[in-house]
Amino acid sequence: MASIIDDLKSQYKLGGMAQRLIYWNVACFLVSLVFFYQFSLGSFNFPNWIALASEPTVFMTKPWTLLTYSFFHDGFGHVFFNMIVLNFSSTFFLTFFNQKQLLGLYVLSAIFAGIAFVTGYFFMDLIASLVGASAAIMAILVATTTYRPLMNVRLLLIGNVKLWHITAVILLIDLMQIRIDNTGGHIAHLAGAFFGFIFIKLLENGTDLSKIVTSVIDFFVNLFSKSKATPFKKVHKNYKSAPIKNTSKTINKDKTQQQIDEILDKISKSGYDCLTKEEKEFLFKAGK
Repeated sequence: MASIIDDLKSQYKLGGMAQRLIYWNVACFLVSLVFFYQFSLGSFNFPNWIALASEPTVFMTKPWTLLTYSFFHDGFGHVFFNMIVLNFSSTFFLTFFNQKQLLGLYVLSAIFAGIAFVTGYFFMDLIASLVGASAAIMAILVATTTYRPLMNVRLLLIGNVKLWHITAVILLIDLMQIRIDNTGGHIAHLAGAFFGFIFIKLLENGTDLSKIVTSVIDFFVNLFSKSKATPFKKVHKNYKSAPIKNTSKTINKDKTQQQIDEILDKISKSGYDCLTKEEKEFLFKAGK
């Protein structure tokens, strides 16, 4: 059990932003199972301070739900399918863009899709609540497709297809079902897709919207981080003897860093699961 927890910690630390987004979504789902699942009804009952409510009076008093809704899911199938698509789309997205841009796109597209959901239901005079990461995931998929639509993707039992073929089928399903079932969810999906398209077009013109999220995060990190003042120390120098260099510590540090680099290179080529038990333990201890 302890080794499994250590493996999960190492994967979270080294897996990048896509891995962390999956961890956050799964963790929120497990929390919702404990606090919000009604076993008597066999369904979730999310409070309006987590789920995004379509009523303007509720939404205006809880604006943070524009983001919290995108980390909770209404069922195991919901979270399972979304995490598969998130892993799939993020892998291709990170081929061309960086970790901060992935997080920025996820957050901003979730907010944009949430506003579209509230606006759409307001004009349709409907009342509902929304949870799920689908809109943000759709934004990541469409953003990657917009940038590289002709990328080849190999699917099991089907073979090679173009990335835009996959995205087009998913968008078509949303359009066909928008008036049949889960109207609010499909509105959010399509809004997320639209935001992903706009995100890439602006990025190609030199405007990186993800910097908004990065700036906000940096602001709060700097705000709450306590800078420790270094106390004044009087230093006595002995000019008669030259300082002795601790070469052994330097050599050991270089060897450790070299071994870490080799393991990270192995992860990038073959994945985390290819590491031996000794390599996983060494990497976990080195990260402490």
